[in-house]
Amino acid sequence: MADLSAPQFRRAVVALSGGRTDRPIVALASDVARLSHAELVGVHVVEIDWTLPLDADVAGRSEDAQRVLDIAEATAEGARYQLETVLLQARDVGAAIVDEASERGADMIICGLPFRRRFGGDFEIGRTIPYILKNAPCAVWVVREAMPEEQA
Repeated sequence: MADLSAPQFRRAVVALSGGRTDRPIVALASDVARLSHAELVGVHVVEIDWTLPLDADVAGRSEDAQRVLDIAEATAEGARYQLETVLLQARDVGAAIVDEASERGADMIICGLPFRRRFGGDFEIGRTIPYILKNAPCAVWVVREAMPEEQA
């Protein structure tokens, strides 16, 4: 029988979207990382439109992007753990997260998935998580938020 306890890792990349799943996944990652004194790296990617040059400093000038990192750091501190944060800009969020995990030798990528439905009622997973699941060089832990009670 499979062991369903919390996953073990020594270095995890925590994908920060700037959405409502960031705080819960940072708190969860901090709690799990504490057990093995693992390293946590929070990565927020600002997606650069194809009409702009890739080296345009969009991320560095974004107060919203910095706020995402600040909230993640504060959440980890609240959970009594340290989170290194990284701000990237790229054409594709999923590819940037996978590349960062590869470069850092991460053995886990942790992603939050908000519960959302498209028009018509189908569950919507987006394109970033499928890309990460398909291309990650390590384990991937996707934490979907609970379904809102009015939709249950």
